[in-house]
Amino acid sequence: MSVGKEMNGRERFINVMEYKPVDKVPNYEAGVWEQTKERWIQEGLNEFDLHWNWWAGEECFEMDAREFIPVNYGMKPHFEYEILEKTERYEIYRDYNGIVHKALLEGTVRGMRTSMDQYLEFPVSDVSDFRELKKRYVANLHSRYPAQWKEIMLPRWKDRKHPLILGENCSTLGFYWRAREWMGTENLSYAWYDQPDLMHEMMEFIADFTIEVSKPVLKETDIDYVMINEDMSMKTGPLLSPALYRKFIFPHMKRLTDFFKNNGVRYVIVDSDGNCEVLIPLLMECGVDAIWPMERVAGMDPVKLREEYGKELRLFGGVDKMVLAQGKEAIDKHLSEMVPLIEEGGFIPTVDHLVSPDVSLENFRYYMKRKNDLLWGRF
Repeated sequence: MSVGKEMNGRERFINVMEYKPVDKVPNYEAGVWEQTKERWIQEGLNEFDLHWNWWAGEECFEMDAREFIPVNYGMKPHFEYEILEKTERYEIYRDYNGIVHKALLEGTVRGMRTSMDQYLEFPVSDVSDFRELKKRYVANLHSRYPAQWKEIMLPRWKDRKHPLILGENCSTLGFYWRAREWMGTENLSYAWYDQPDLMHEMMEFIADFTIEVSKPVLKETDIDYVMINEDMSMKTGPLLSPALYRKFIFPHMKRLTDFFKNNGVRYVIVDSDGNCEVLIPLLMECGVDAIWPMERVAGMDPVKLREEYGKELRLFGGVDKMVLAQGKEAIDKHLSEMVPLIEEGGFIPTVDHLVSPDVSLENFRYYMKRKNDLLWGRF
């Protein structure tokens, strides 16, 4: 798929997504745990590079630049952060989304915990709670956008040489993610059956709100892609059935995807950890172009997905984070399996989640070097 001239980052991204020749495949990664950063700093990585350059392209790892437009799709005003109880071992607190957590204090680094919190209470239990919560989601607010973005950022966006993304990482939240955030996984699982009217109202509101917040930016510039964050699956399958997805989410996801594509967004990508494969046909029917991160431990194999869904489904991710801790030989073997996909196009390999602290700096540097060789076609 090689071309005879050097391309810029945006040209590479679009050509890969369109199965056209490129000089190299884009080199992206999502990020690392805070505990991983601490380990790498102890192993010799410059702290300034790691903490300042990750989202700007992380030059020390030879990543390609992307630009994420910092649109705020969250609550405004949010809940007040409040510590409700604190001991030597744990604390109970209400976060900015109104969720009450019980969290172990041991192992916390820069606010990131090594253990999952226990969730004690959520802001929505019925339709009256939801209608009260909606007051915190006013779309038409200047504070949702960067100050003076039209004067400062817009000229650069229109003349860009790199991909432009609507929303920062995990900001453009989808239907399952928001509903789970409002109700909790267990309560939501019952609500599809016990409170269908509430769920229909929620799904309609999520689409309406996301559309209205996006309109001012899309009125001024085109966008290379939007990542809709869902995280609606576990290791063995999704947290809701295809039938429930079609009944409650599908009409509004289709409406949202149509809006994006009719207003200058080139590609719509869905982010879901776990195994979401049985929902892929529905996502594609909605107009979704790609999925990320294809979590390998959950059985999401990019080679098999390409065989199953063909070129209509582009693939992001697919590099098993577990392999990175196993050493150079394992990394080489794993990456070599992806050569046919790289050559075919429509595939951008990244680690299938944040890089965990069992991965040494030496192993990650080796992975990035060998992956870069692969992306240049010289593996």
